[in-house]
Amino acid sequence: MKMMRFLALLIAACAALVAVPLAADPADIQAASRSVVRVVLVAEEDGETFYVGHGSGFAVAPDKIITNAHLVAPLREDASIRIGIIPSEGTTTYGGRLVAISARNDLAMIQLERGRLPSLALLQTPLDDGASVMAIGYPAAVDRAQGLDARETVAPMAPVKTPGVISGGRTTRDFDTILHTAALAKGNSGGPLVDPCGRVVGVNSFGSLSDGNDAEYGFAVSNRELLGFLRSAKVDYQLADSPCRSVAELSAEERARSAEAAEAAREKALSEKAERRDLEERALRDAEHAVISARENHIAFAALMLVLAGLAGGATWVLHDRGEMERRKIAAGATGALALTAVLIFVLRPGFNQAEDIALAMVKKELGDKDEGAGSRDGTYMCRIVPERSKITSSSPDPVEIGWTGTGCVNDRTQYGQDIDGWTRVFVRNEDQLVAINQFNPDTREFRTENFQLGLDAMNNARKIRARYKDKSCTAEPDRMAELEDMQKALRQALPAQPNEVLTYSCTLKPAAKSKD
Repeated sequence: MKMMRFLALLIAACAALVAVPLAADPADIQAASRSVVRVVLVAEEDGETFYVGHGSGFAVAPDKIITNAHLVAPLREDASIRIGIIPSEGTTTYGGRLVAISARNDLAMIQLERGRLPSLALLQTPLDDGASVMAIGYPAAVDRAQGLDARETVAPMAPVKTPGVISGGRTTRDFDTILHTAALAKGNSGGPLVDPCGRVVGVNSFGSLSDGNDAEYGFAVSNRELLGFLRSAKVDYQLADSPCRSVAELSAEERARSAEAAEAAREKALSEKAERRDLEERALRDAEHAVISARENHIAFAALMLVLAGLAGGATWVLHDRGEMERRKIAAGATGALALTAVLIFVLRPGFNQAEDIALAMVKKELGDKDEGAGSRDGTYMCRIVPERSKITSSSPDPVEIGWTGTGCVNDRTQYGQDIDGWTRVFVRNEDQLVAINQFNPDTREFRTENFQLGLDAMNNARKIRARYKDKSCTAEPDRMAELEDMQKALRQALPAQPNEVLTYSCTLKPAAKSKD
């Protein structure tokens, strides 16, 4: 208590802090709230169960709950005390057992005896002073104000969310803490302090007291302490290191980028049209010159045939005078043949109307060579995240490999549907409460994923819709493609207006494997 009063006096001596409005995305905070639980302690005596107290906690892994060490300290003194984990939604509660505790920095970890919960990502980079935060937990003062009895408090219900700002870092009782202005009360202990994107920045531990009033300032165990605790406990966790961005901001940037790309495409189309016109004019000129040259060659050749025919005729006259009848006949035949050849060569000379056909063939050949140079869009693509065009709420995504065919078959097993957004597939995850919309555009070589973190009711509805589509293989049959389109439309309509996470990838086509033959 003396420590608390000392901290309160210390804070009162500091300059007043002006709160900055929290620019949190409600969907992100709501999604984070589903990972927050009420940690309840109960004791058994003579066959009866007694309510000992409660605090808050959050899932750092699907079966691991983080809370405060001081909350679960009574377990060491009384073996009859049990831990109950009450989620924020649904109808199921879980038992838990203490698996790790560190009194030094007020951290503890509880193992769920069964069940799984959506886990929160931990922010690696500390927030600056004045950054917006949100405390999420189960303050007892709210329970009392609502008139809830002990039985009602152990039923699943949404946690309380209180906004604030970072007021600075403090080293308290030999461990790092974060001082913030989000209101805390008894029961908030062990709950997360999150940024506007719902990533954990600390574990709420205690509040300051002033003249007997509840907390005016809160202290959270910093992520530096939490990460070390998790490493010691050998727990896998999600680590986030990207800036917090709103979907609205990202969408505005994408609209501007799309407008810029559309203008560039328009200019490119005009340029290509001008280039094609120049190519056609040049090809027509070359074709006309070729026709003129060919006509001149035909006329010259015809003239040569006529000259030869004349010479053959003269030979016939000479032979006639000498009376050599057989040779005269041969010479006369040659004269006729040469004359006929000359006529045919002249008649069959190219006409100027053939210049257009020749020019068109030249244009097609040159454009065809360019199209062949562009290459096929089918093949295997390696796609890598573009952070500046993404909203990332978990760890940095790994590269994605996409084996693509023009019919929308991905990796020889998953059929994508074609709609106004391009080639799209909606995935309903079984292992967690997430629906993902994947889009691939082989023309721009971009892959995009929108992740929606849903509540239990919305997730169950999505799974029912997904169950209507039984086919899990690639197909090009119109009826099956129509079924896929209907399923995806129904899923889209059941989703919130905006996703919690947007991942944009840039893709490159991998070189085809060379044959050994």
